[in-house]
Amino acid sequence: MEEKTKFKSGFVSILGRTNVGKSSIINSLVGEKVAAIANRPQTTRTVIRAIVNRPNSQIIFIDTPGIHKPKSKLGNVMVENAFEVSKDVDVVVFVIEATSEEIGKGDKLILEKIKEAKKKTILVINKVDLVDKAKVAKLIDLYKNEYDFVSIIPVSTVKNINLDVILDEIDKNLKEGPAYYNIDEYTDQTTRQLVEETIREKALKLLNDEVPHGIFVEAEKMKKRKTMENEHFYNIEATIYCLRESHKGIIIGKNGSMLKKIGTYAREDLERMLGLKINLKLWVKVREDWVNDSKFLKPFQFSK
Repeated sequence: MEEKTKFKSGFVSILGRTNVGKSSIINSLVGEKVAAIANRPQTTRTVIRAIVNRPNSQIIFIDTPGIHKPKSKLGNVMVENAFEVSKDVDVVVFVIEATSEEIGKGDKLILEKIKEAKKKTILVINKVDLVDKAKVAKLIDLYKNEYDFVSIIPVSTVKNINLDVILDEIDKNLKEGPAYYNIDEYTDQTTRQLVEETIREKALKLLNDEVPHGIFVEAEKMKKRKTMENEHFYNIEATIYCLRESHKGIIIGKNGSMLKKIGTYAREDLERMLGLKINLKLWVKVREDWVNDSKFLKPFQFSK
């Protein structure tokens, strides 16, 4: 009689500098949008869990904020979160960019933390579609001399290169264990968190470099209602907080055009994710120096 394949499960943290594509990798692997993506540093602020259910395993990814030099209390919290998470996982996925010429300061810092933790680590070289094979080979040699990685995988989220290999390699390094989440779940974020992250992502993408990362979104009212035809929809009211009055004007735009665009793009994404029609109202308020206000930083703290 053929022996039944044992079920495996485990937690995997993804570490990397800001803007190396960690969230894009997670979203591609999960097949759902669970992490905000914008072509800006520090898009991910909180620790986000994303769940991949395979025939004989469950992988719980923990997307962490990008490693950067903190310039505020928020920045300190973000970097502390990223390293704290990696102490208690089964596997670490360390993401670097294929365009790197050498091991920079940020990557060296991450390597030191990985060495301290002594965790099974997979090195993922992202954006290989942007360079030739010789450059990737040179990077592989550089990093092989630094740490005994369980595997090194060149990938591209844009070209969908080797993403399934990441899952296969993680599977090999997991132990037998239970499913921690239902098989139809793909994130432990609440609906409120998904709403806030989606609005913030659209703002970051549309505002380009005009407004720095001093924005914070709070969904203040969320009510599920029914139409006359008995169809469910969400009434959502959210506030975008910014650091300065000048930023407020940019976020709102001429005759409210920018705020309307942010709201439209966020609503379209949320309707796809939640499978419901959404009535979204957005407001903009100034809250100076919130990035150093302990009261506002509570939602960003990592909790096990």
